[in-house]
Amino acid sequence: MKLEIYDTTLREGEQSASVSFTREDKLKIIKALDALGVSYIEAGMINSPEDIAFFEKASLLPLENSRLVAFGATLRPGETAKSSRSLSLLASTPTDTVCVFGKSWEYQVETVLRTTKDENLRMIADTVDHLVSEGKRVFFDAEHFFDGYSDDPTYAMKVLETAKNAGAERLILCDTNGGMLPDIIGMASAAVTARFGQCIGIHCHNDLGMAEACSVSAVLSGVLQVQGTVSGIGERCGNANLNTLIPILQLKLGFDCIGERLSFLTETARYINETANRPFDEKEPFVGGYAFTHKAGMHIDGVMKSPRTFEHISPEAVGNLRNIVISSLSGRSAMADKLATILPDLDRNSDKVQSCLEAVRAKENAGYTYEDAEASLMLVIKEALGMRKNYFDLLNFKVITDEDTRVAGQNLDNMRSSAMIKIAVDSREELAAAEGNGPVNAMDKALRKVLSAFYPIIDNMKLTDFKVRVSSGGATASVVRVVIESTDSKSVWRTVGVSTDIINASWQALRDSVEYMLDRNE
Repeated sequence: MKLEIYDTTLREGEQSASVSFTREDKLKIIKALDALGVSYIEAGMINSPEDIAFFEKASLLPLENSRLVAFGATLRPGETAKSSRSLSLLASTPTDTVCVFGKSWEYQVETVLRTTKDENLRMIADTVDHLVSEGKRVFFDAEHFFDGYSDDPTYAMKVLETAKNAGAERLILCDTNGGMLPDIIGMASAAVTARFGQCIGIHCHNDLGMAEACSVSAVLSGVLQVQGTVSGIGERCGNANLNTLIPILQLKLGFDCIGERLSFLTETARYINETANRPFDEKEPFVGGYAFTHKAGMHIDGVMKSPRTFEHISPEAVGNLRNIVISSLSGRSAMADKLATILPDLDRNSDKVQSCLEAVRAKENAGYTYEDAEASLMLVIKEALGMRKNYFDLLNFKVITDEDTRVAGQNLDNMRSSAMIKIAVDSREELAAAEGNGPVNAMDKALRKVLSAFYPIIDNMKLTDFKVRVSSGGATASVVRVVIESTDSKSVWRTVGVSTDIINASWQALRDSVEYMLDRNE
């Protein structure tokens, strides 16, 4: 059975307290979602002529798999379709499909809208009928449906009936408060689908941490359309996470959601989070960097003998990768498996395996750990094998932090950082300087600036996270461990540096990040 995947990242997702999209961001995300193969992309709410202008631009995109949807509200109490400016704007949007929301819970009707149940039904009917008469396909979001159904199932059903009789093609059951349990969602959805047939959708919020489970329960009860957002971003605790829902529905339950494009899921999820300027949650099921990462010796041994022992699906099915964590506790078998990624013909009994293990153990004895710094680990391994390429030599670097006198007199920590870096590639020397928001940012800018003359691809790299941890003692002279996360918008990697000097530790991690990118690209 084919399910409709309805993505509302650009509308519900933007209501997240930490998310804001530019128009260019939205266009990029629309293209990414279309390539992924979702059925519908809710690209935003229509409130003004400026919103119409965006949809006009978005409608010019050559979409192959998805249809754009504009979002709006039903009429207000006492308002008519012909007199409503907001409805007129929605009707003029250059999309063939629109979605409108209306109340289906008597408590909301009386408390929020401050009107009667009959007036609410009139508002819904007039809204849908007018949009259909304007040539639109109409989806109706029944807000707070499950709360309404729990209080007064007769009225909640009447709301759906009113929208359907007025011409709505899809009736979306919304757990707007996000407070329902999966069994309640399932029972109510089954009752609705039994009455209205294959035209029902599900839209769950995550306030109980059960949005995905509730959505699955609705699908098993017969709903056709599943709504959610990438990484579950949305207001309060967010929405149902499509990164989790799509693989569950397609791989576990056998529904057709996005077909063979499922292998693009991890790449798309990372790209959209990057575009939204959000740190990616590596613990996300299916698409996270830790989803198929194995550290325990027994787990590593089992998954190397048969992946099914500790992996419920193949990582490649969702475009992800298996990762074996190497540490001082790892055995030859784990290291041999890691080496197979760069030396596929290596004999597992080779002395090179032991040499790499000893190199890692020596680094760990000095305070390094590589559990969350896979990129630095691969460089250590390549160095032990004599395979690490020297892309540049550091001749000199200087970092200066001083007070910014341009804003003197303000009660702020107005510190300015600048960095100067001189490097050599073969016999050619280059020097660059840059200012930044802190010493590491200044170093990052200066290094990429000086290297871009030799390696233009470095412009695609961006530092996305920076973490410092004291690894011994606790005073200011303690050894610190710095982990840097970097991305090229297609993938993410982490590197580590260790020193009693935080600037030196940061430099090590930054250098490894650049070298890893150059090495992988080559």
